[in-house]
Amino acid sequence: MLSAFTPELIAVMAVVIVVAGAVNGLAGFGFALVGTMALATAIDPTTAVVFMIAPILGVNLSLLGDLSVEDLRTCGRRFWPLMLAALVGTLAGLVVLDRVPQGPLKIGLGMVSLGFVISTQEIIPIPGLDRAKEGCFVESTAGMLGVGAVSGLLFGGTNVGVQLVAYLRSCNLSHGLFVGVVAMVFLGLNGIRIGAAGALGLYPSLGLAVASFVAVLPAVAGVAVGKRLRTVVNERGRRVVVLTLLTVIGTRLVLGGLGVA
Repeated sequence: MLSAFTPELIAVMAVVIVVAGAVNGLAGFGFALVGTMALATAIDPTTAVVFMIAPILGVNLSLLGDLSVEDLRTCGRRFWPLMLAALVGTLAGLVVLDRVPQGPLKIGLGMVSLGFVISTQEIIPIPGLDRAKEGCFVESTAGMLGVGAVSGLLFGGTNVGVQLVAYLRSCNLSHGLFVGVVAMVFLGLNGIRIGAAGALGLYPSLGLAVASFVAVLPAVAGVAVGKRLRTVVNERGRRVVVLTLLTVIGTRLVLGGLGVA
């Protein structure tokens, strides 16, 4: 499997992972979304999803330091239904991952990326979007179970957890607490995903699994760079960086899935 990875491709993958890490360190989220989507434009989308599991785990572990022990306990009690439902959905998403044809998977990944951009941008108002968020993102046990299950299914199959991020953004958390809680949620999910991916035979080779764990290093380095930039880039700047990247990547994925590019 790794024989198909030329030095040029490996260099591109390293740059992608560092940039995705910097985006996450800067904005508090986006590593999985940017990294997986960008890699899926260059390599098999299923391989990209599985390859990114270990780096996502490493990034979230590095961000978990933003939470105190008391924050961890409080957030655990507050969001346990969300995390439990997301775990079940994530495992289901992994089970169906290798059964999805590559063309439709690329298009689906691209549409998720562009959908996130459309729902997050603030230039053009989207009719009914705020009402939908108010109806779906309710901080109740039932609301958390619903959001967690759907989001986990998508996350398990694509590495994209935008619904979880959006839900946690709706809970009026400070930026620092938001970053830490996101890290806590995805740390738990990805810890389980590594074992599940191995058990399900989703790693095409031992070499790729090792390379995935090695990729944790540039990912964490990218996060460190992003954290430094966080002090000099305002919220609007963070949003522009993330949404621009995702627009380019999402468009590329859709065109690739359609055979145009």
